[in-house]
Amino acid sequence: MNSSSVKVVAVIVSFNRKALLREAIIALLEQDYRSLEVLVLDNASTDGSVDMVLQEFPQVTLHKISKNTGGAGGFTAGIALALQMNPKYIWVMDDDTIPTPTALSNLVSALEISGLSVAGSKVIWTDGSDHPMNTPRQYVFASLKNRKKANEVAGMAIRSTSFVSMLFRAEKVYEKGLPVADYFIWNDDFEYSSRLIRGSIGVFVPSSVVVHKTKKLSSAKDDPGERFFYEVRNKLWLFRHSKSFNIFEKSIYRALAFIRWRKTISNSANKKLLLGAKAAAKKAAETPPRTNSAVFDFDEVISSQISEIDNNV
Repeated sequence: MNSSSVKVVAVIVSFNRKALLREAIIALLEQDYRSLEVLVLDNASTDGSVDMVLQEFPQVTLHKISKNTGGAGGFTAGIALALQMNPKYIWVMDDDTIPTPTALSNLVSALEISGLSVAGSKVIWTDGSDHPMNTPRQYVFASLKNRKKANEVAGMAIRSTSFVSMLFRAEKVYEKGLPVADYFIWNDDFEYSSRLIRGSIGVFVPSSVVVHKTKKLSSAKDDPGERFFYEVRNKLWLFRHSKSFNIFEKSIYRALAFIRWRKTISNSANKKLLLGAKAAAKKAAETPPRTNSAVFDFDEVISSQISEIDNNV
């Protein structure tokens, strides 16, 4: 795939991690896949990240927004801007995601061969072990036909994947829309990847490897502290408003979420904090998420591009 002319735009969402952002950009520029352009969406960093990108990487497209909109807002804006660059595929990742040199070529190859629309990488931590925060599960309800498509590229059929290295066909955005910016953090990639995949499958590509340089080898089962608010509110929004799942799927995920929440609170050393966050989240979820345009009403460029996409879905 090295000589392929299929254009890919990589979107990195960044917030105050200058050293990691530099490492991520270098890793992207060292990919063995050459038809790649890089877009950095900076979420109002204050650590000199913007100046670093401008000075060290003039070949990279940079857009800085004036307030931190979280990972969800960053990817919403980044994907909208990436579409203006006319790619066939969009590759999204956080600024602490370091792709190995063949990560992109293996993802593109998997989608080109299978004809599928969404692919996710194998995510490891700095010690080489699988990162539990980003390890996908096999889609047990996938049809035999779709399982064969995944098998053709030595992959696994999945129903959702992580924004820590997800490749998808740009045309799907015009069909399924953008991520929900108001999620801010957590479950935004679960909701969006599942929405893109609905009616088909995604493919997990173990030959595409990225390193997720989180501070520790944490998982979704760890005590989330105050961030439990976003876990509960966003899941409730997903169950009530998202088009990612059918009724049967929502009933399963809802039951699993409630069980998980009980376990999280039960295992927490600060149950009062989590119970308070859950109560606040339930109240907040009574109001639907704002439109993406409303979230970005402070940025005319992004708001205009978002409106053009969302209004035509």
